[in-house]
Amino acid sequence: MPKQSLILIGGGGHCKSVLEVIRTSGKWHVAGILDRKELIGTSVLDQKIIGTDDELDAYIAAGHYFLITIGQIKSAQPRQRIFESLLAKGAPIATVIADERGVSSYAAIGAGTVIHHRVSVNADVMIGQNCIINTGANVEHDCRIGDHTHISTGVLLNGNVVVGDTCLLGTGSIVSHGVQIAAQTIVGAGSLVIRDITVPGTYVGVPCKKT
Repeated sequence: MPKQSLILIGGGGHCKSVLEVIRTSGKWHVAGILDRKELIGTSVLDQKIIGTDDELDAYIAAGHYFLITIGQIKSAQPRQRIFESLLAKGAPIATVIADERGVSSYAAIGAGTVIHHRVSVNADVMIGQNCIINTGANVEHDCRIGDHTHISTGVLLNGNVVVGDTCLLGTGSIVSHGVQIAAQTIVGAGSLVIRDITVPGTYVGVPCKKT
């Protein structure tokens, strides 16, 4: 089967990680990266920055798929804004999985989501659109993850966890079975979530508390 042509949006450090995922998946041909005008002609790993997102309409008309490769350290707003712009323009949006053997055939993964290396996604998990499920994360059975959410490196979501839209769960954080986390919540690296989080904000510690 021929590889689909893919345009990446965002050429920073997260883009490098996603390029490795794309290479491993073997399903996509990267046609180039869109970033700031002054970066056109430079490279990220072995891929050229070929234009800016002001040229989206032309690339859509040419039949490319798209994937947002801007990282999400705090706010989900930049990724969300571009994703919604792509949807409004009718652009086809890729979903990229490093190794499908780690993802249950009973799981559902939304458009624009990237499943990085060494991730486990168990049965009856539902992951929303434009999410980052980063290296080494473990998403156990029946979890629900909202749109535009970043599950960072080494995070453990035990069974039946619900994470809302536009959240960030920091590196190595652990969420106990059945816990629900409100939209727009940040959980700090290494934190332990043992009770529902109903008020958006930043939570850190073992067990975590609102800062």
